[in-house]
Order: sequence, then C-alpha cells, then structure tokens
Amino acid sequence: MFRIIPLIISCCVVGFSVCAQKKNDAYQLQIRKAVFPVKIDGVIDEAAWLQADVATGFHMVLPMDTSAARLRTDVRMTYDDKNLYLVVENYTIGDGPYMVESLRRDFAFLKNDNFLLFMDPFDDQTNGFSFGANAAGAQWDGLMYDGGKVDLSWDNKWTSVVKNYPDKWVFEAVIPFKTIRYKKGITKWGINFSRNDLKTTEKSAWAPVPRQFPTASLAYTGNLVWDAAPPAAGANVSLIPYLLGGMLKDYDKATPTKYRRDAGLDAKVAVTSSLNLDLTVNPDFSQVDVDKQVTNLDRFELFYPEKRQFFLENGDQFSNFGYSTIRPFFSRRIGLGGVPIRFGARLSGKLNKDWRLGVMNMQTGKQEETGLPAQNFTVAALQRRVFSRSNLGFIFINKESVNYDPAKVTDKPVYNRYNRNMGLEYNLASSNNFWTGKAMLLKSYTPNKTGHDVAHAANLQYTSKQWNIGWQHEYVGRNYNAEVGYVPRQGYIKIAPQVTRLFFPLSGSVLSHGPQVTSTWFFDEANMHRTDNETMLNYGIVFRKRNTLNVWASNTYIKLLQPFDPTNTGKDSLVNGSQHNWNTVGADYVSKPQSLFTYSLSARYGGYYADGSRLMTNTELGYRFQPYVSIALSANYNNINLPKPWGNNSFWLVGPRLDVTMTNTLFFTGFMQYNGQQKNMNLNTRFQWRYRPASDLFIVYTDNYLPEPFYVRNRALVLKLVYWFNL
Repeated sequence: MFRIIPLIISCCVVGFSVCAQKKNDAYQLQIRKAVFPVKIDGVIDEAAWLQADVATGFHMVLPMDTSAARLRTDVRMTYDDKNLYLVVENYTIGDGPYMVESLRRDFAFLKNDNFLLFMDPFDDQTNGFSFGANAAGAQWDGLMYDGGKVDLSWDNKWTSVVKNYPDKWVFEAVIPFKTIRYKKGITKWGINFSRNDLKTTEKSAWAPVPRQFPTASLAYTGNLVWDAAPPAAGANVSLIPYLLGGMLKDYDKATPTKYRRDAGLDAKVAVTSSLNLDLTVNPDFSQVDVDKQVTNLDRFELFYPEKRQFFLENGDQFSNFGYSTIRPFFSRRIGLGGVPIRFGARLSGKLNKDWRLGVMNMQTGKQEETGLPAQNFTVAALQRRVFSRSNLGFIFINKESVNYDPAKVTDKPVYNRYNRNMGLEYNLASSNNFWTGKAMLLKSYTPNKTGHDVAHAANLQYTSKQWNIGWQHEYVGRNYNAEVGYVPRQGYIKIAPQVTRLFFPLSGSVLSHGPQVTSTWFFDEANMHRTDNETMLNYGIVFRKRNTLNVWASNTYIKLLQPFDPTNTGKDSLVNGSQHNWNTVGADYVSKPQSLFTYSLSARYGGYYADGSRLMTNTELGYRFQPYVSIALSANYNNINLPKPWGNNSFWLVGPRLDVTMTNTLFFTGFMQYNGQQKNMNLNTRFQWRYRPASDLFIVYTDNYLPEPFYVRNRALVLKLVYWFNL
C-alpha cells in the first residue's frame, strides 16, 4: 500500500519552496468613485468614464504568448454606493460579421468573439467571480474556484449592454455589490481581463498569462486598487419563489394522467459580505436539461454531471473533494429517481482571506414503492489556505435514514441506517501554477463494514510550455463505502503516470504538436496482481486556426473480477477471472471554430473482449445562422463482433438539437436522442423567457418513445414561473 504522509510532506515542501509574490503584482488599475450617474447604453459619454483610468496594452496569449496583442482593448471601471461599473472597447480589424454561436447565456469561450472579467475580491488567487459577454450581447457569469476554473451554473442579478460600431464593439455592465461576495475593508482585489477574437484567432489578456494556462488563472491576475474601501452591500436578502403546473402520462404502466400543482421557495441571505446562507423549501428542477445519453460498454457505473443549480452554486468545496473516480460527495445521490426533497440549507463562503466554510443539510421524503425511508444528508467542509495558493481541506458527510430499522424490513429492499465519510486533503498550487497536485485520505463508517474501509490518492503534475509530466496513484479498500459519493470501483490500487512534450514551429499552419504517453495500471488490493492496464501513445496537432488533430494507439489488458456482458444487453456474460487483451488505433479531428459550419470526427478500430473486434465512429455537425439559430447533430455508431452467443451487434446513438435565441432573454431548445442499445427515443423541448434579471418563465415538454414498435412510453408537460426579488 502506498503511504500518503510522505507525499503530503513533499507536496508541502514544493508548495513552500515556490511561495512568492504574485506574478503580475505590478499591473494595477485604479478605480475611483463616480461623481455623476452612469447609464448602461454602450455609449461612453458620461463624465465618470472620461475621468476613469484605462487598462489597455493587452498581451497575446494565443497563438503565442511572447508579444503584445494585435487588437486594442480598453477597459474602464468605476463604482457608486450600490454598484460596480465596467465598460470595454473591443477594437477590431477587417470586414465581416462578428463570430458568435448564439445569444444564449454562458457561451463557449473559444467559439465566440467575447470579453471576460475575472475578479478575485479576496486577492487569494483561488476563488472569485467572472462576468462577460460575447459580441452579440449574450451574458456570461460564473463562480471561480480551484485557482482558475469557472462554474457557469451560478446565476445572479446584473445588467449589461453590447453596442456594435464599425471599428469596435462596446460592452458595458453594472454589477450590484449585493451580487458578489467580498470582505469589508479590503482595498486591493485581484483582477484580469481576457478577450477572444476568432477572425484573428487571437486570445489576449491585460495581465500576461502563459499560453499553457487559461486566462482565468487567478495566479496571474493584476490588481484593482480602490480609492477607498468598497461600500458595504447592506441588507442583502433575496426571495426566489416558483409556481409550477404540469401533467404526466405513463403509457407503459397504463396509469391515469397525473396533474402537478406545486410551489416552492429559495432564499439567499448574506450573513456577511462574504458568507451566504441558501435556503430551499420543496425545490423543483424540472427545467434542467435531461442527461446526454451514451452507448454504455463500461463495466462500472457511468458518471452523469449534476445540473441542478442549488447544488452547484458555490458547491465546489463539497463536489470537488477527492478525484474524478473517488468523490466522497456527489449531489446527484440526493433527490433523483423520484425521491422528493423537502427542504435544505447551505451556509458557504469566506470567513476571511485564509478560511473558507461550507455546511449543507438536505431532507428527503420516503419512497413507498421501493421502501426507501426518509433520509437526512449533512455535509460540512472547511478549507484553510496555506503558502501562496495551496490549501488544506476537511470534509464530513453523514447520510442518516430517519425512523428506520433495517431489522424490521421483510418485503422491501434493505438500506443502511447510516453511512458516514470523513476526509482530509492537501491541494498544491504553486505561485506560478507550474506545480499542482493533491493528496487525500478518506475513511467511511457503515454498519457491519469494518476494516479495509479507507481510500487515499495523490498526484503531482508539472506544467510548462513544453512539458506536462504527471503522476497519480490511488488506493480504495474493498469495504470503503461512499453512499453519497461517486466511487464506482473498490478493492484496488492504481498507478497512472503521463508525459506530454510540445513543439512550437516558428511559422506555418501548425501552432504546436507533440507526443503524449499515458499508462494506467490497476492491481488487486489483496495480492497486488495486475487486473487492468491500458497504455496509450497519442500525437496531437493544434493548428493556428484552432482546428486540432489527434492520432493514437493503445494496448489494453483486462482480467474480469466479476461476470460481465460485453454488449450490456443482457445476452450472456463472460466468466469471472477470464483474461482479455487487445490493441486499438484511433483518430480525432475538430474543425476550426470560425466557420459557420463546424464539425468533429472520431474513429477507433481494434480488438475487444473474447478476441472480438470493435469499430466506433462519432460525428458532431453544427451550423449556425448567427446569432439566432444553431443546429447540431451528433451520431455515434458502434459495431461489435464477438463469438456466440453475442455475435454481431450494432448500436446507433443519434441526437439532433435545435437552439433558437430570439433575443438574449428569449430562448428555445429542442433535441431528440435515439439510443439503439437502450431501445429508447427521447424528445425534449424547452422555452425560456427571462422577463427580468434572474426571473424566468419555463415551458418544458418531454416525450419518451419505444422505437420498435413505435409507441409513446410517457409524456410530460410542465409550466414553471420563477421570480427573484430583493428585500
């Protein structure tokens, strides 16, 4: 078993050795209080703007990070007693329309001409806020975490306007102080501005950022220097009620139509200017997009991301604890599958520059048909910043079945009376972001499960312009149990090194290219015998127009630890202990984002279980009538050839999608998913009208069909009205 303590110590030494002053501390923008009112109209004629300092002289990040940006960008900021104001002049060159996907909120950064603001009110280079817009006026906003990631599920009240001119487009915004969180009295905030222009394929930033990192990297922010401490936000309480009506018809069960009449309430209370209390009573998430289906050929549970805003907003302290396949907390375990959520509360935010707190409690109702009792979920997380950008974290998770005795259950599934998890982790992030890593230790507590109930993992990664070198190992005991987490596999030890080398031609159509080698090894916990390994060699090419090509080859070995159907259709299973080995080759290509017609192509061919073969192709096509209509089609095909009783199996997965953005407040989305493996066809349409900031009307219609013979399985229609108002 690997020892976690020495690696934690070595990571701490690395973190301490690279602790240094912020890289772009010399970049400063002075912000002064406005004497006269500011009108948000995209016209820079107010006295406040004429008197404001200008952040200009942006630096190129892509294609190369060694020169000044070709395009001029000027940024001004000011404030008054209630609001923070921003105006940006994005100058352009050449003719032709601006490149945007649509008017939809929270667009894809690299597929739009856009401007983004990254703001770090605590200047801790770890957490913050992001605001921005594309050249057509679609808004972008998100919470920043882990030093450079943006959670776009965050949605709050602010207003912006984009106005187009022959030589530039102007973005003007007002952000209420009540919308963001900051510590009273701090007069220096971390800040950076980022711009993407598809016609010139240039990405730039005000404070320079190395090209291997996103411009959102808070390690490379400059400073917003206030002429006085920002004003207190004052009383900050928001109520967000909803009303819902709907109907559901289940044709499979031939039950009468069910009618829904629901109401619920969310509330946001600013306990301090940096600590927020979220409350919810009878929440509903019917407007959330359905999961994107996949052809499932995996031996373990698949991961589907959380999409419900209550769990996502400011939830990174909970959901990002651990690794992608060792998550002690995964919010999708709460309230899905028809289980009602009665109420919940979450207290989260900054206690000061060094301490961060998150506490959540959710109560669900019981489910009669499965015998699932009412359950209470409690999660507590505490984080302490160490060195320049690293942190130590603690988490505690408790799932408790309310008024439930498993010994008295005779005719229903039996559930544990409780399941608890406790964990520690150290997150390393050097001051220049070249060194990152994590070391983690978890222990679970479940009735009648003791011993081998620990999980730990550690990784260390070095990222420079030319090299990306990483090491990761994991151990999960066979009795480790995270019922409110995502841990699809137990009883193993894993080793996963990887190396990437990039080359940068001085001229030509290729921007960068280079090889990558990854190898993943699994060993049985009990005897350290190899059970799985996959080694892959990949060669990647990034072109100056931002289209990409990857070609790769891999070798796979698997020793089955339990019976497995290689088609996941229920035909038959390969026996426990059987060994399988095969080679695969593949290629992936993604077209340049500047074109109105975009596409990506993937293909792989090689061996499969039981000396079989597998061919997989995947195609993504898209066309946009910018900025109002976007049409997309995805098609995935798998052909699996195996000996009897499976024989030849072909699975299609097809998903056309239509997005219509009539304005930046009026949206329609419709998509269909046909899954040949599951023999299901799903149709989902959603209309959204944002009639006021953060207030919406949703109309959602969903159908599920059985393709052969074609008939409706179930059908639902929901109308939901949400209104946000401040007290």
